[in-house]
Amino acid sequence: MIKAAIAFGLGLLFGLGVVIAGMSNPIKVQNFFDIADLWGHFDPSLALVMAGGLLVTIPGYRLVFARRAPILDAGFHLPERRFVDLRLITGAAMSGFCPGGVIPALALGRSEPLIFSGALLAGMGAAVLVLRAVNDAGQPSVDPEQGLGARERA
Repeated sequence: MIKAAIAFGLGLLFGLGVVIAGMSNPIKVQNFFDIADLWGHFDPSLALVMAGGLLVTIPGYRLVFARRAPILDAGFHLPERRFVDLRLITGAAMSGFCPGGVIPALALGRSEPLIFSGALLAGMGAAVLVLRAVNDAGQPSVDPEQGLGARERA
């Protein structure tokens, strides 16, 4: 129960930071990606938010990984993927939301985060169905975590 309470508190703190930084505002995120209009709508302020996040995260990771295990678990659970997925960046640029930033935006009571979340869930479901169909058709196995492009990268 203590782990759940701490996770909830940290998630709340993260969500508050996302909202305060403006990252839950899709127009601000789209303007950040609008590099074609450098003297118009382009808004580089999210780069400062990211830089500030790195200033805290890099020393934090060094402190955490100096330990043998986390305080509330037997071991670290690290992602196996080591690259940034272009689909995530493209989706954020087109919609103004990323999956992490849309969660606190849902609490703002606007329709856009709800529509994005529904479309995200529908897209995830469709991707699983397509990957299953590809696997059932006798194609080489495709891991839903890796997507169709995993074969080309392997």
